[in-house]
Amino acid sequence: MNTNQFSGVFTALATPMKGNAVSYSDLEALIAHQLAGNIDGLVSVGTTGESPTLTSQEHIDVVRATVAATGGKVPVYAGTGSNSTDEAVLLTQKAEAAGADGFLVVAPYYNKPSQEGLFLHFSKIAECTEKPIILYSIPSRCGIEISVDVTARLYEKYPHVNCMKAAEGSCEKVTEYVRALGPDYSVMSGDDGLTLPFMSCGATGVISVASNLVVQPLVDMVKAANSGDYATARETYLKYYPLFKAIFLEPNPVPIKYALKQAGIIASGEVRLPLSPLTDATKTTLDPLLSELRLV
Repeated sequence: MNTNQFSGVFTALATPMKGNAVSYSDLEALIAHQLAGNIDGLVSVGTTGESPTLTSQEHIDVVRATVAATGGKVPVYAGTGSNSTDEAVLLTQKAEAAGADGFLVVAPYYNKPSQEGLFLHFSKIAECTEKPIILYSIPSRCGIEISVDVTARLYEKYPHVNCMKAAEGSCEKVTEYVRALGPDYSVMSGDDGLTLPFMSCGATGVISVASNLVVQPLVDMVKAANSGDYATARETYLKYYPLFKAIFLEPNPVPIKYALKQAGIIASGEVRLPLSPLTDATKTTLDPLLSELRLV
């Protein structure tokens, strides 16, 4: 059984909205759904939480509300990444004051720093807190990846920078992280559709979008894989694989928020511009799948 600090299923929480404002009642309902499914951890205001379009005040208010609703039952990690180092530091400090147990910090987007710039950027963030930091490498959104060398340098200098959310789509990259960083460093899949392949290479779980909706089955799947029971894990993985693909037919979190509304977990699937509502074409794919999986 894997006993790594970052192990299991952490939900990248959606931020429910109504009337272009955060719906805190729906957020509480979503968190209750997570706790009922025995989730291992929560990630608040990451990309799935629409952090790019939340105000700075909303960002911290959502973290604070998530911590309160969770009641200490599971750890809450706050997304505090930015393409401005000063802003990332400030968000990290404010999220820590709001009660976050640690932080998810994405690679800076758009300005595309060098690998040395990445090292210095993450170093500044690491120096402002002693709580755990999960790095997040997702080249499809940021235009750059976090190299294995930079990851290793950070871990050597700052032992609390001890997890990678890997969303490069590469088993080879996961294998390189695992080989270079050793058994005490965690790698978590950043893609539901690659969770089991990544775990076969040494990842210990997933920071999941799908688990907003499907909690206990994914928790059990990852637990089985971490116990070496890949036959059981594969059965669940194959069952839900079409859902893993369907919830990314349009920009995240549009499909998962629609699915949460259809399932009656939140009252509104509203997203904030520049995201737009789910198209009818995608609904024709997603609706039958939700019914088939008995999620509505």
